[in-house]
Amino acid sequence: MIYAANFKTNHTRISTNTYIRDLQIKLKDKNSEDKIYLFPPATALDHYSGDFTLGVQNAYPTQNGAYTGEIGLEQLKEFSIQTILIGHSERREYLGESQEKIAKKFNFFKENNFEIIYCIGEPLEIREQGNEAVLEYLLAQFDGIDINYKKLIIAYEPIWAIGTGRSATVEEIAFTHTALKQTVQKPLLYGGSAKPENIQDIISISGVDGVLVGSASLDAERFSRMFLS
Repeated sequence: MIYAANFKTNHTRISTNTYIRDLQIKLKDKNSEDKIYLFPPATALDHYSGDFTLGVQNAYPTQNGAYTGEIGLEQLKEFSIQTILIGHSERREYLGESQEKIAKKFNFFKENNFEIIYCIGEPLEIREQGNEAVLEYLLAQFDGIDINYKKLIIAYEPIWAIGTGRSATVEEIAFTHTALKQTVQKPLLYGGSAKPENIQDIISISGVDGVLVGSASLDAERFSRMFLS
């Protein structure tokens, strides 16, 4: 299983260092086959080491240059980062990232041999139209994306379940993951209010290869309960 922690705009370099120190104690007891990913904010990146993969939540598709407020390969190489989140719904919605821009970013980091966790998800109004509408909406988010890329991981996150405390039902997750697996034969994570209280139900669903965790990952002890339960 894959357990990925997305800190979003939370934690500092100091608190992330404390978090990793606490997490390291827990990692000694994890299943050797499980993989842990941490995505702190850019200002908290550092030369961390341990039984986990450090990734970045976002970066601009450039080596360096005049892109105010962005980070590029030059900054990521300083911390030996080769893993990135792309396509998260919060960037699509709040930052206005179009599918065209997302595909451009994907292809840039693909060309630079990054491991990519590519996020897809549907809003509530699409979910309420039924499974066929959901699948059509999700598959459109693969436009311009190489689904055969060897270092690709998919994260399915229903937008209406992110940060709301409401997770999709077992039936909804099972249908969506099964349908997606027919098109994309890659590790497929579920995200959307995944937490220690529902982790066993989620990871027991056929087609679920792990979770992308938001708020429940901000505390090292709480996050570790998910892969030690």
